Amino acid sequence: MKRRSLIKASGLSFLSSMISYGYAGAVFNAPILWPAHDSVTPVKRVRPGDPTWPSLTQWQQLEQLLNGKLIKLESPLKACVEEPQGQACHEVLGYLNNAFYIGDQPALSQTSGWVDAWMSQPSSYAVAAENTADVVAAINFARTHNLRLVVKGGGHSYQGTSTAPDSLLVWTRQMNDVVVHDNFIPAGCKGVVAPQPAVSLGAGAMWIDAYHAVTTQGGRYVQGGGCTTVGVAGLVQSGGFSNFSKRYGTAAASLLEAEVVTADGKALIANACSHADLFWALKGGGGGSFGVVTRLTLRTHELPDTFGAVFGTIQADSDQAFRRLIAKVFEFYAEHLFNPHWGEQIRFHGRNSVEISMVFQGLSQSQVEKLWAPFHTWVSEQGDYTFEKPLRFLSVPAQHFWDWDYHRQHFPQLVVSDPRPHAKDHHILWEGDQDQAGWFIHGFESAWLPATLLDRKRQAQLVDAVFAATRHWSVGFHFNKGLAGAGQEQLDTARDTATNPAVLDAFALVIIAGGSGAEFAGLPREKSDLTRAREHAVYIKRSMNELLKVAPTAGSYVSESNYFNANWQREFWGDNYEKLLAIKTRYDPEGLFFVRHGVGSEGWSDDGFTRL
Repeated sequence: MKRRSLIKASGLSFLSSMISYGYAGAVFNAPILWPAHDSVTPVKRVRPGDPTWPSLTQWQQLEQLLNGKLIKLESPLKACVEEPQGQACHEVLGYLNNAFYIGDQPALSQTSGWVDAWMSQPSSYAVAAENTADVVAAINFARTHNLRLVVKGGGHSYQGTSTAPDSLLVWTRQMNDVVVHDNFIPAGCKGVVAPQPAVSLGAGAMWIDAYHAVTTQGGRYVQGGGCTTVGVAGLVQSGGFSNFSKRYGTAAASLLEAEVVTADGKALIANACSHADLFWALKGGGGGSFGVVTRLTLRTHELPDTFGAVFGTIQADSDQAFRRLIAKVFEFYAEHLFNPHWGEQIRFHGRNSVEISMVFQGLSQSQVEKLWAPFHTWVSEQGDYTFEKPLRFLSVPAQHFWDWDYHRQHFPQLVVSDPRPHAKDHHILWEGDQDQAGWFIHGFESAWLPATLLDRKRQAQLVDAVFAATRHWSVGFHFNKGLAGAGQEQLDTARDTATNPAVLDAFALVIIAGGSGAEFAGLPREKSDLTRAREHAVYIKRSMNELLKVAPTAGSYVSESNYFNANWQREFWGDNYEKLLAIKTRYDPEGLFFVRHGVGSEGWSDDGFTRL
């Protein structure tokens, strides 16, 4: 999705739609049970300068064990601090709008920070892992020396979970092999699980690597992220929605097997037949909390004939007309789009406009045009609406949806390629996603809205809430991030994941967010106006509060949520949290793996350095 359009409150383009909560309960008060310790004083992880921080000799020994794959980290923007007008600084600045470049920098992250929350800062050292043995060595070293450990693949975390100063980073970017299977059976599951088409991916693979192998070359589909540079492992572990989730379910539900290195340094195979509890936790329990995933195998699906999109913008002449337009949109959605064919979003803006950026699968362009004709006629005949951007329809062969050669010939304006020398030909990014690279968050709210709001008797309440919310900020309905309206198979497989069960009854995930350009330390330009950023956060919160009046117990999606969420256990995982915590305690009793607002993190300070 086009992240910065959330910032500017100007809506998402068609390019964005082409790419890219249910139950909260009372404040969580269940006791957190951690193993007893000999001392009653807090246990602290070590930092540089502490007497027990590893010596230079010990770091060198780790480097030798890793055959040179230990990196002493410095931000590439250090060149701009030392010589702002120098060539090195100029080259770095020229690549900061390239998400592929940022992902290739172990000292950077795709989000540069969040006002009053966190800032992207490099770890002290990084293990540039190329295989499972490298990950085992990093975990053993961190455990032995009581280090803060961070894991990063794609680095797209809005919450800053893949960055922490004074830490050791396990960087999996180079573990990006992709292997397609015709008939995959999880280890130890012969005779229990039927063989099926699947794809195995290294933890550092991006979704464009998966789509290239599975769809462009293989003619099948794998459920993954909308943004092509998002990491496979992080998305799967957090739940995993894409453009077509109502048709194919979540990425977590597609997981057949994972190799994961646990806190004791053991590499385990987790699937339905081996370490089934850990396998379940990896399906939506949040990345970085249970171990370091080194490989994942996901089922693949038959590819429909077409993928496509509908996009346009409608401007209302007055508040009254806007309210009627909102009502018509939800009426039309409930009757015609609330099914597995449709995904992505519709945004409602405070300037009384509606921006449509919907995608579809398995329908022809003529079918789609016929479906939307009554809505188009209604808008055209009212007299108080203007098509600021006319409704447009696009249908493409599904196998070419992520095909650079096809887009270069037919729709070159939709995608951009990694311009660096020696970049892989298939590494493309939707043009509308370029400006998410390095964005700085002012505020972010999300909520799963129950499908009961689409009932005719409740639609008026929903319309009133949406209108009231737009008086503060733009509101985006991501219909592909709620599973209500999906098929029974998709609901059943999602039910067997750790994701908050509220997603099963939600017709959409509402996202209200805002931010500004990159704020990496060392950038030779003025910083953001923090006073204004905080004002934006207030408006965003007020906007969400209007929607929560009609969905007061709405849950929130762990990957796209408020950093300051006080009730995160219940909102992220609902009734699954207690089970997740028990699994965390079993596989990581000392809390080596820490993610703020991750399972078990209430046992630690916000920075993960002090046991509470």
